[in-house]
Amino acid sequence: MLMMKIPKRYWIVLLTFICTSVCYVERVGFSIAYTFAADAVGVDQSSKGTILSTFYYGYACSQVPGGWAAQKIGGKRVLLISFILWSLTCALVPLNPSRVMVLVIARLLVGVAQGFIFPSIHTVLAQWVPPHERSRSVSLTTSGMYLGAAAGMLILPSLVKYRGPQSVFAAEALLGATWSVLWLKYASDPPRSEHPKAAAAGFGESLLPIKGNQKVKVENGGTSTRTSNIPWKKILLSLPVWAIVVNNFTFHYALYVLMNWLPTYFELGLKLSLQEMGSSKMLPYLNMFLFSNIGGIAADHLVTKRILSVTRTRKFLNTIGFAVASLALMAIPIFRTSGGAIFCSSVALGFLALGRAGFAVNHMDIAPRYAGIVMGVSNTAGTLAGIIGVDLTGKLLEAAKATNSDLSSPESWRAVFSIPGLLCILSSIIFLLFSTGERIFD
Repeated sequence: MLMMKIPKRYWIVLLTFICTSVCYVERVGFSIAYTFAADAVGVDQSSKGTILSTFYYGYACSQVPGGWAAQKIGGKRVLLISFILWSLTCALVPLNPSRVMVLVIARLLVGVAQGFIFPSIHTVLAQWVPPHERSRSVSLTTSGMYLGAAAGMLILPSLVKYRGPQSVFAAEALLGATWSVLWLKYASDPPRSEHPKAAAAGFGESLLPIKGNQKVKVENGGTSTRTSNIPWKKILLSLPVWAIVVNNFTFHYALYVLMNWLPTYFELGLKLSLQEMGSSKMLPYLNMFLFSNIGGIAADHLVTKRILSVTRTRKFLNTIGFAVASLALMAIPIFRTSGGAIFCSSVALGFLALGRAGFAVNHMDIAPRYAGIVMGVSNTAGTLAGIIGVDLTGKLLEAAKATNSDLSSPESWRAVFSIPGLLCILSSIIFLLFSTGERIFD
C-alpha cells in the first residue's frame, strides 16, 4: 500500500541515495581494515599508499565507459552489474597484506566496478526526475556519500577491533548484496512523458539510443529522424561541459586532500590525538550531508518559484559555495586548535557540497539524454584530481619538512590548503562565464 501511495521516482531516488552511501562505506571500510591489517604485519607506508591508491586508477578508467554503457544498455542494468561485481570481489578476496598482487587486482576490480556507478545514477535520475525536482534529487543522492563516509568512520573501527579486519569485507559484501536485491525488485524503466515541456527537458525519455534512423513524433504532429550516434565531438568541445569538468576537478581536489591529509594535519601539524578527538572528526562529513541537501532544496525552490532562471540558479549556488569554501580552506592553517580546524574544514566541505547544486546537477540541464556520458567525462577529471592532489600534497609536505625540520608550523601547511582555495576561485569564475542551464544537446 505504501509503495502505491509514494511516487515511483521517489523510491528510485531513495535507492540511489542508499547506493552512494554503501559505496562510501566500502571505500572508508577498506582503508580502515587494510591499514589495521598492514600495520599489524609491519607494511611500510609506501606499500600501503600503493594499495590504497589502486582503487582510484580503476575508478578513473571506467568513468567514460560507464556513461557509454549506461547510454547503450540503460543505467538500471549497469548499476546492478556493477554492484554485483564489487560485492563478489569483497566477499571472495582474503585481506592478506602480504599478498600484494591479489589486493592490487581486487582494488582495481572494485574501482572499475564503482566507476560505472555514478554515470549510471545520473542516467537513471535524468530519466526519472522532472526538471523542477532535479537539484534536490541529485543533492540527496550525492549526500549519501558523506553520510556513508561518516557512518563508516563511526562504526567500522569497532567492527575491526572486535571481529577482525576481514569482517569489514563480509559486512560490505552483505550491504552490496542487500542493495542489489532491493534494486532488482523495485527499480524499473521510467514511463514516457507525453507532456511537451517535460519531454523537451528529457524527463521520461528512455535515453537509450534509437536504433538506426528511427522516426519520432514532434510537437506539430510531423516526424523527425534521430540517429543513435553520440555527439562525442560536440560534447568534448562544449564550453558548458568544460565548465562542469573544471568545477568537478576542483571539488574533488579539495575533498580528497582533506579526506586524506586532515588527520595528518591534526596529528603532526597541531600535535593532537585523533583518538582523543572522538566523534568530532566526523563533523565535516555530516556538514557535507546537511549542506548538500540544503543546496538541492534551495535550487529547486528558486527554479520552481521562478525567482531565478535555471542558469542563474546554478551559477548563484556554485559561486556562493566555492567562494566561501575558498576562504575557509585558506584559513585552516591560521587556527591552531582542534575546534578551529574542525570549524574551518566543516565550513569548507559544507559549502563545497552546497556548490554541487550548481555544477553537479548541470549535466542533466544541458544534456539529459547524455547525462551519464557528461558525468563520466567530468568525474574522470574529479578522480584524477584526487590522485594528483593527494600525491602533490605529500610532495609539498616532504619539501616543507626538509625546510622546517617538522610539520608543526602553519607555513608547512599553507600551500597545501591554499592550492584548493585558489582553485575554488578560478573554477567559480569559469562557471560564471561559460555555464548554462539550457538544454544544448538533443
